Amino acid sequence: MRIRARVGAALGTVLVLGGSLPPAPPAALCGPATEPLRPSADLYCLDLVLRPDVPTGRGTVELGRARSPFDVAVTAEGNQRYDGTLVLDSLPPPESLGAYTAYVAWVAPPNLDPMIKLGVVRNGRNPLGEIRFDKFLVFVTAERSGAVAERTGRLVLRGMSPSIRMQQHSMLIMTRTVDSINHAGMDHSGHKMAAPEGAPAAWFMPPSRPGVPMMPMPGVDELVPPVEPYLPGRGIDARSLPEAKPRTVVRLRGGDTLDLTASLVRRTINGRTLVMFAYNGQYPGPLIRVDEGVTAVVRFRNAIDQPTAVHWHGIRLENRSDGVPGVTQDPVEPGSEFLYRIHFRDAGIYWYHPHLREDIQQDLGLYGNILVRPKRPDAFGPAHREETLMLDDIVLGEPGLLPFGREHATHSLMGRFGNVFLINGEPSYQLDVKPREIVRFYVTNVSNTRTFNLTFPGATLKLVGADVGRYEQEEWTDNVPIAPAQRYIVDVRFPTAGKFAVMNQVQAIDHNVGNFFPEFDTLGTVTAAGPPIEPDFETDYRRLRTNRDVVTEVAKYRAWIDRAPDKRLLLTLQLGELPFGVMQMLRKDVMYSHPVEWSGTMPMMDWLPTARDTRWVLRDPATGLENMAVKWTFKVGDLVKIRIGNDRTSLHPMSHPIHMHGQRFLVLAHNDVPSPNLVWKDTVLVPVGGTVDLLVEMTNPGKWMMHCHIAEHLETGMMGVFEVH
Repeated sequence: MRIRARVGAALGTVLVLGGSLPPAPPAALCGPATEPLRPSADLYCLDLVLRPDVPTGRGTVELGRARSPFDVAVTAEGNQRYDGTLVLDSLPPPESLGAYTAYVAWVAPPNLDPMIKLGVVRNGRNPLGEIRFDKFLVFVTAERSGAVAERTGRLVLRGMSPSIRMQQHSMLIMTRTVDSINHAGMDHSGHKMAAPEGAPAAWFMPPSRPGVPMMPMPGVDELVPPVEPYLPGRGIDARSLPEAKPRTVVRLRGGDTLDLTASLVRRTINGRTLVMFAYNGQYPGPLIRVDEGVTAVVRFRNAIDQPTAVHWHGIRLENRSDGVPGVTQDPVEPGSEFLYRIHFRDAGIYWYHPHLREDIQQDLGLYGNILVRPKRPDAFGPAHREETLMLDDIVLGEPGLLPFGREHATHSLMGRFGNVFLINGEPSYQLDVKPREIVRFYVTNVSNTRTFNLTFPGATLKLVGADVGRYEQEEWTDNVPIAPAQRYIVDVRFPTAGKFAVMNQVQAIDHNVGNFFPEFDTLGTVTAAGPPIEPDFETDYRRLRTNRDVVTEVAKYRAWIDRAPDKRLLLTLQLGELPFGVMQMLRKDVMYSHPVEWSGTMPMMDWLPTARDTRWVLRDPATGLENMAVKWTFKVGDLVKIRIGNDRTSLHPMSHPIHMHGQRFLVLAHNDVPSPNLVWKDTVLVPVGGTVDLLVEMTNPGKWMMHCHIAEHLETGMMGVFEVH
């Protein structure tokens, strides 16, 4: 954890993130409100306390957004990154307090080690640089010289980061590990359930994270969700089902037709035989490769035991083929078919998945990638090969898959965090490369709720693209924070022979004691062996390309950064009858909410709430209308600036990946800090208490969805409709 700009020197050169792009100007986060939706002062403003024997002085630290091409700024280890600004007012001259000549600002974690100098400060706005602690304290001292390296002078102002409000629960003495509690076979009244003979699904306690004690919740220990458990294949012997196969590559040309079937399959994961879903019997579904501008047809057949449909995520196709039951088509019932006509208008990486009970169907394996090749052969720099990675997680206990709610989705507050990680459907991804090989990874997050922080320790990462295209400027990065439904394109160079882990590195929260702790999971391994690859593209790889065509295309849209929003959306929550113990924990935990909840460390509390008692909300503040009552209307050719704010005051605030169907947008700003490096996207992560400004290009006529892409939040109704005429 360091407080300075990070540079990439992995190739023997020093390359500052962002190349020649100018830094964003500092944002005044903590002043008077001029906008109804603004970043939360509760999370992003740190008030300093004046020492009683100092006559006058006020101080506030603004925890601004650190520069990042992603929607959340974190280190490779998962620590939150802030761009700090100290605003001081009315401090007396330092010499009036004694033999001092300067005021100096410092930052330290709660144990005060290390104590890091931020610099000399004075009345007014003082840029502090980057702060990379999740919990920290800020001090202002009077020093004999501004050149001091260690704090020795008089304390003047001090303050604690908002995250320090997250304290140990008063019921910690009651903590019991999950192994000491038997929750299996209980109904929501605390009575044992008699499972019928041959029943395929029965509730069991979700497995806890190793090393994290189970949070005690009086009156909740023996509850299960108040819905019937569901797993596919009722009455079917799993051994009679075909075993799922690894995905194949399907090359589509203009006028081609792809037959796509959703069916039941048998999977073996970590030694457990499971009944799951698959497209064409494959995990993931077939990887569709197609050229930009091609139109093809997909004949879809439903052979699972639920109604379903196929949504072609991110593709600007004709409305009738968007795959949204109740908006663009009727559900495809078991045994029925539907014909989709898809025009692949934009180069990029996309994916397909259900848009009906996706908390079940997507989690059980119904997803696949689409790689649309650009017409320009030089759109990207040289790479030796391309690989598509689909990141996922599932909840797997000793009896098998944790059941889903039949009538309503479970995990409706946090979403369904898994305990087994998958890449391309496998729990241990393996790839063999040669030393110095450059692999272009197309990464898609298909999990129900988890935001990953993807790293390749020891390798070098260059970010080149996102959802719907390329960035204006390529950037070096140490990590790829990627929310559900998002995609990123990274060129990864493996410099030497050896093994390189593919990891998810985050800072999880132990809610028992109110602390962050590192949670590093190995998702797979890349093995570099043999003679170095030829040809060696290192010279080209060192260069951060500026994509002049993208720069020219988006230049005209930068004027919208300073304009008032045309529309606003507030993301919030309404709760019904939840168990008393769950409500008590929510009231305690709301003292502080991290910008992103990276890990499901409270599996019991996450599991019990269902979509029957939880309602996540998209609210139009101008009208008060919510979710499907929001019906915005636009015309083809409109450019619409939409500000989205994430309500910090709700009882359980959470980050939300918001997806807009049928169109593309630019993320103009996060927390009022303009984005210096633009890229076309269709999904944006809105951190807790934060704001994002989108410029949506309305090009596609029809009725379209906008919604949170956490599957369980969608199931509670967190979706609206906009129409383009």
